[in-house]
Amino acid sequence: MSGINDPQGERLSLGKVRLLPRRKVARVPLKQRVRSAQLKRGVYLIPSLFTTGNLICGFFSVISTFNGHYWQAAIFILLAHLLDGVDGYVARLTKTTSQFGIEFDSLADLVSFGVAPAVLVYYWALVPWGTWGWLAACLYVVCGALRLARFNVQVRTVEKSHFVGLPIPAAAEMIAATVLMYYFLGGEGAANKRVILLLVIYLLAGLMVSNFQYFSLKQMDLKKRHPFWLLVSAILFIKLTIAEPQIMFFSVFLLYTLSGPLLWAITLRKRRRERGEEMTEALP
Repeated sequence: MSGINDPQGERLSLGKVRLLPRRKVARVPLKQRVRSAQLKRGVYLIPSLFTTGNLICGFFSVISTFNGHYWQAAIFILLAHLLDGVDGYVARLTKTTSQFGIEFDSLADLVSFGVAPAVLVYYWALVPWGTWGWLAACLYVVCGALRLARFNVQVRTVEKSHFVGLPIPAAAEMIAATVLMYYFLGGEGAANKRVILLLVIYLLAGLMVSNFQYFSLKQMDLKKRHPFWLLVSAILFIKLTIAEPQIMFFSVFLLYTLSGPLLWAITLRKRRRERGEEMTEALP
């Protein structure tokens, strides 16, 4: 009886705790847990739809090339670039940028601006070169993939006012504009296009993996006030594009492609001049 009412014995009986073996669960890094949780919540619909349209245009460009419709293939590369620009602008405007969208956009860009232009150039102009032809097209795809990978790595460390290396959409547009310009001029000179396109695709591949800086329009805020002359220039550009689209596309993308090396040359010359002036001032 005394044992039943003994509070000390009750405390001793309650104090006995059974230890269970600890389950070994693999630890998941915090970043992966956050990303998986975000993915389970869903993806942003509108930017992903534009990216899907970009991918579809790139795939249809490849199909058009296989069917021998090279002009149509170039047009669909231009449409892919338009959708690629809209998808990024909508994501920034609606603040729906995500890691999933960045990766999906890179995969779509590799198809639309890497594989599609390379296949177009190969079947349109590089087949007579044999091994050198498909190696040039393959090098373009590889350099485009490297350019996209470097962009994804440096997206948070490089200034957003410029790109490091020629962007792969601009390289693809240069190829598409060249095809359109060729047909605009009458489609003559098959031997010339073989030589020119072989040199052009090697040049574009090198510029994509170079360290030349190119201007970026991503940070341009269209909601702010801008000078009046900018509106007049935009209207004039639209009118010229409607009047002569082939010439305007080719001129704009050629100037943008060459802007990186030209800006580097101007900057290098300016630095040399400043060093020369400093050395002159330092002399007694």
